[in-house]
Amino acid sequence: MFKEWWLSYGEKVAGYEEGVINEREVRSTAGIMFMLGMIVIFVGIGYNHIIVARVYLAFIFIDFTLRIINPKYAPSLLFGRIFIQNQRPEYVGAMQKRFAWILGWFISLPMMYWFVLNWDINFYKVMVCVLCLTLLFMEAALSICVGCKLYSLFTRKKAQHCPGGVCEIRTKEPIQTFNIAQKIIAISVAMALSVGVYLFLAKTESKTFFGEFLHEMVLTDQELQAENDAKMDAEFNEDDDDF
Repeated sequence: MFKEWWLSYGEKVAGYEEGVINEREVRSTAGIMFMLGMIVIFVGIGYNHIIVARVYLAFIFIDFTLRIINPKYAPSLLFGRIFIQNQRPEYVGAMQKRFAWILGWFISLPMMYWFVLNWDINFYKVMVCVLCLTLLFMEAALSICVGCKLYSLFTRKKAQHCPGGVCEIRTKEPIQTFNIAQKIIAISVAMALSVGVYLFLAKTESKTFFGEFLHEMVLTDQELQAENDAKMDAEFNEDDDDF
């Protein structure tokens, strides 16, 4: 009975041998959850209210649980459906989505303990939340399901009906390729963004423990030592001025 329930996962649609999920609905939901997650971070930092983070993380855990059991009744997917119900469905294999959501459930499980049941925050635990938001962003903006990509690796089964048809071997259309000028522009923008982020983290004075950690991460040991020496010299000069 369990095997029958496990294999009957997803919607039965004519023309598809196995159960499927509407990818447009999943991406809509991922975008909404990412937006809510960013709002939770801003509210938590700006107003120092942890209750919003607790509610949000508890909802994610419950929602992933329902997605694994039966996605028909997962509240986030139902909410996402409101905005795309008039769009043509894009069907993807349900089994790889379930695998991805199981991984999401395991990510949300420690967050339930750390932040919902026992509020105990540090940088590394926050990075788990950042990982979750990153995966949501990739799903919503780029249609990249990392869990789906891991499905074939762990189960040794070829994923079926992947988003955008990435599982099927095909030739790229001309509009999907880059000419030399486009490559130069794209690479230049990526490099400029990387340099900009580095300079911001390395040169800007941080006012939070998280920012301080990132600041120290991008600097070498020599740069950190030079920065500490400069701070000590500045403090020493201030003490001399007081006398």
